[in-house]
Amino acid sequence: MVPSPAPILPPDPVDLGAIKTRQRGAWSSGDYAAVGTTLQIVGENLCEAMDLRAGQKVLDVAAGNGNASLAAARRWCDVVSTDYVTALLDRARERANAERIAIAFQEADAEALPFDDASFDVVVSTFGVMFAPDHAKSASEMLRVCRRGGRIGLANWTPEGFIGQLFKTLGKHVPPPAGVQSPLLWGSEAHLQALLGDGATLAITKKSFNLRYRSALHFIEVFRTWYGPVHKAFAALGAEQGAALERDIAALLDAHNRAGAGSLVVASEYLEIVATRR
Repeated sequence: MVPSPAPILPPDPVDLGAIKTRQRGAWSSGDYAAVGTTLQIVGENLCEAMDLRAGQKVLDVAAGNGNASLAAARRWCDVVSTDYVTALLDRARERANAERIAIAFQEADAEALPFDDASFDVVVSTFGVMFAPDHAKSASEMLRVCRRGGRIGLANWTPEGFIGQLFKTLGKHVPPPAGVQSPLLWGSEAHLQALLGDGATLAITKKSFNLRYRSALHFIEVFRTWYGPVHKAFAALGAEQGAALERDIAALLDAHNRAGAGSLVVASEYLEIVATRR
């Protein structure tokens, strides 16, 4: 008799809770603020693109060290800044205190925002919500808490841009968890339409942020020390594997450096999204 073929079993469900715990550990390692503060101009430009008005209620989701929160508060908005990493909110609070800016800080998960429906005029996230593992849930939550006629503003790295290529380089050495959508999908117009298009009208603009460092080695030193995902990747590798990752990152930087041998200027593409809630 010919034996029956073995049944094809469905893949094991992805444990998003465990992945989120790992992510929280990654972003808690190092000190993202050392890198995040260099991105401040992105938050300022996003707030200008959204044409913020004094007195509007603004929620910053996955706020990190508070770039967009500070930008909105400088425009006299009433800002609630949230993240699920307490240490990052502490850094944002230090910055707000230094500028004597009033911002409410609250620990919160982008996939389960602790706010009522239509609580905010504006919801923002700069290079933050894109890293939540459940894309559909976090997108749904932003739509839920934004009032009709309000706006959702995002800045997301594209897969083709330098930071997108950096994450792909990391993934070759430390593979990402199986079954989890790449955060870089948030830099795809088709994916954004699928996530937000039923509830909002999207205006999407390709923009570029210039990473400015002393050299490729300086960039690697800063990111290896302070930027959680890179810090964790090197920590997971032995000396020989770590050296190989360093060579690959250096080669990527050299290929994109437009400043010549004396410095490092690398343009990284991102999408600026202004979505009007229907």
